[in-house]
Amino acid sequence: MNSSLMEQITAGREMNLMEIKQRKENEGQSVVGMYCGFCPRELILAGGAIPVMLCGTSDQPIASAEQDLPRNLCPLIKSSYGFAITDTCPFFHFSDLVIGETTCDGKKKMFEILQQKKPMHIMQLPKMPERPSSLTMWYSEIVLLREVLQEHLGTTITDEAILEAIHLTNEEARTLRELYELNFNRPALISGLDLLNVSFQTMFAADRWKTMGQIQQLTTEIRDKALSGYHVGNTDSPRILLAGCPVGLGSEKVVALVEELGGIVVTMQNCNGYGGNLLYIDEEDTRDPILLLAEKYLSIPCSIMSPNPERLRILKEMIFDFQIDGVIDLSWQACHTFNVESYHIERLVKDQLELPFLHIETDYSISDRESLKVRIEAFLEMINPA
Repeated sequence: MNSSLMEQITAGREMNLMEIKQRKENEGQSVVGMYCGFCPRELILAGGAIPVMLCGTSDQPIASAEQDLPRNLCPLIKSSYGFAITDTCPFFHFSDLVIGETTCDGKKKMFEILQQKKPMHIMQLPKMPERPSSLTMWYSEIVLLREVLQEHLGTTITDEAILEAIHLTNEEARTLRELYELNFNRPALISGLDLLNVSFQTMFAADRWKTMGQIQQLTTEIRDKALSGYHVGNTDSPRILLAGCPVGLGSEKVVALVEELGGIVVTMQNCNGYGGNLLYIDEEDTRDPILLLAEKYLSIPCSIMSPNPERLRILKEMIFDFQIDGVIDLSWQACHTFNVESYHIERLVKDQLELPFLHIETDYSISDRESLKVRIEAFLEMINPA
């Protein structure tokens, strides 16, 4: 999309980096790095620090990571570790504290090595959310995180500050949902690559209200252009839902290939896409804010949870709302939970909804780009035969 506002937003990572550097040097503001959406960033915000996401999305540092880590490990883990040990991720460099969670075995063991580089706190994440003991355990983990943050940040995290942060994250999720929901329209109003570019920038925002304001302006701008006939693709362009592992700039090859071949990735059901912005906390709920956070984050429908019916419910709802023509389920190599759970996704999409389905297992490299191109082209032709 040609827009000066879009250019400002997609340049946000570099601008945020400069602002973070200035805030650390001039105001002494702390930065806390996170490796997963399970980290309750409201506590970081309530402590006056800047939360930044550290998951690696590029193939570039993986060779360095493989000097310490096995080659047959998930590329997200290797990329994250590689950026840290080569000091090529400025956001890791500026982080005063790093939060990890025991989401998968690969990350958990990688953190044991990485904590030699930075102060780290690892949260023990329960994996069976339907059990009452899971909420009790996760509540205690968030209480502990609050204490750790208070110690490292040298501040007191009040309930009032947590409630203010909850309002902020609710508004942030609402803003991103509204951007994605432009594609309820047929033809679509924003490409998958543009959606990815915009949502990716929010992971590094130094001033989250400012970033939200820009995204709201962009949404309004696109709506206004649509009144004059603006759209992306056409009515017959295959509308694809990308499900599965998180995608970022540097690992967007499947999104790029779909759109290069004439399809449109109208939405994404992953932790950094539309599906990751459906959770919110009722701000009228007067219970303990730590309990509210525990309930919110324990309900994230990630494949590490067992069982995980909420992911299927959300996926089905998104397929109808976004008028989906086909689903691509993306798994990174050695991401066992997403790879296994693809079985359930296929049953839903093919057997229940009778839609075309494609499971792709790949890594961050471009070595299989041509073979993926052939598979995706054939998939799109199933939807819209020439």
